[in-house]
Amino acid sequence: MTHTPFPSWPDVAAQLVSVAAGRAAADTIITGGAWVNVHTREVLPDHDIAIAAGRIAFVGPDAQHCKGDDTRVIDAKGRYMIPGLCDGHMHIESGMLTPAEFARAVIPHGTTSMFTDPHEIANVLGLEGVRMMHDEALLQPINIFTQMPSCAPSAPGMETTGFEITAEDVAEAMEWPGIIGLGEMMNFPGVTNGDEKMLAEIAATQRAGKTVGGHYASPDLGPAFAAYVAGGPADDHEGTCEADAIARMRQGMRSMIRLGSAWYDVETQITAITEKGLDSRNMILCTDDCHSGTLVNDGHMNRVVRHAIECGCDPLVALQMATINTATHFGLEREIGSLTPGRRADVILTSDLKTLPIETVIARGQIVAQAGECVADCPHYDWPDAARQTVHMGKTLDASDFEIAAPKGANAVTANVIGVVENQAPTRALKFELPVTEGRVQATGEVCQIALVERHRATGTVVNAFVSGFGYTGPMAMASTVAHDSHHMIVVGTDAEHMAMAANRLGEVSGGITIFKDGKELALVELPIAGLMSDSPASEVAQKTEAMMQAMRDCGCTLNNAYMQHSLLALVVIPELRISDLGLVDVRSFEFIPLLEPQS
Repeated sequence: MTHTPFPSWPDVAAQLVSVAAGRAAADTIITGGAWVNVHTREVLPDHDIAIAAGRIAFVGPDAQHCKGDDTRVIDAKGRYMIPGLCDGHMHIESGMLTPAEFARAVIPHGTTSMFTDPHEIANVLGLEGVRMMHDEALLQPINIFTQMPSCAPSAPGMETTGFEITAEDVAEAMEWPGIIGLGEMMNFPGVTNGDEKMLAEIAATQRAGKTVGGHYASPDLGPAFAAYVAGGPADDHEGTCEADAIARMRQGMRSMIRLGSAWYDVETQITAITEKGLDSRNMILCTDDCHSGTLVNDGHMNRVVRHAIECGCDPLVALQMATINTATHFGLEREIGSLTPGRRADVILTSDLKTLPIETVIARGQIVAQAGECVADCPHYDWPDAARQTVHMGKTLDASDFEIAAPKGANAVTANVIGVVENQAPTRALKFELPVTEGRVQATGEVCQIALVERHRATGTVVNAFVSGFGYTGPMAMASTVAHDSHHMIVVGTDAEHMAMAANRLGEVSGGITIFKDGKELALVELPIAGLMSDSPASEVAQKTEAMMQAMRDCGCTLNNAYMQHSLLALVVIPELRISDLGLVDVRSFEFIPLLEPQS
């Protein structure tokens, strides 16, 4: 299926002028609504919006002069007319859905624009995978802008990916029609140390006049942070406290504060606006990562806006953070983000600005959702076999692949252990005394075993380590080919045989998530596209995801959205401790450390 570009403003300017002046008829008029103006932070009752060629031609108290015999009239019935919501930073793959099915899932929640970084698929399929995501995104009835991934691998030398992204790849992608900028620059040590490759990617983006996304996952707000900002990243979503938000805004960045399935970083940072009274124009709401269960059951950007309001933010300010602030940041203020002439006619009708029920969604002048149901066509890309066969383990695994040998003669060892932190991306670097049985180190108590199984190049590599915080009990294992950002296979378990069963199962189904307990499979989420996504409807994927999360609970886990924690255990750019196919990584120093401390 080919993409038909949405007409540019200059292409239809003459028509918009004629409709606004009353010389031509509008395609659609929304009448009798309360106009939420995010430019002036006002609510103006009894206004009409006239739409032509998918764009807004006129907004005023009376649009009757724009009405013709064939003009469709939508009665707002006094409801609020707000701009379609924008997600300033997110990864479609985290929804376990393709762009088409992700769009179908979020349209009823009022999301009409997304700024998505497909760096997950870039790690598996390289530039060709990015192109596939970009091409399916352009087919959708809403605005999906693609950021060219910047870091695959996310930390060179710390992990091995299926493909690497080069500065030449970035320069090539900047010519594609749907590319809006450079995805989050996760290699922040590379930028602060003046790495030529990272700076070349940033330079290629800036020469194209596009926005550089940031990712500064460090508490150091001194010279290292200043050096990162000087390198060019224009926003950052890795803040977790008020000081982080303030530092970013003071240095001229946009502070993107996120509420995803497992990231709850709005409440701790929005106080920079609600309590400190700083200028809200430089703060943007986003989701970063939302799985399908959250999308189906809880919402998308409407959920984030509601949460910001619950945290004390003025509803109109919260709306600005999810509309005009985002549009302005990406240089699209004249295209999206407000209900004003010339802009794409992305409109939500809602009866309450605080609870934000999404009653009607209009995108590019067409009704795309009504009463919580998507009524638009969301076309699929024809994903090739190469994108569906990406789990290459090299061999069938057995329990011996997951055994950890102890030093000769040891009865106990001190192990470096990854500590999961509930509702946050960072982990803790912990140490535990672990027992030794028959020459093998044993996971015990609150400590489970974790393994990374290489799945891109069929090397047969298995790296073993330990993790705490999941609370699993009894013989069990959970495996996933979603393992940010390198997307090898992560297996967490209490028993080596179950870990082998779970890993081999994902090899059989070409990727996904599975949980085994007491020798039986409790749950399976098939993700055949790159081992990351399903092209099934979101409701079906969400149902399987909920079964998977229930299986985690049945195995003893009580963490909120523990799956997201599982999927980040190999993310070697967020402190403190992570696992990669090359070993155990201390992200505070970007050094490999031994799993077992030397015996004294």
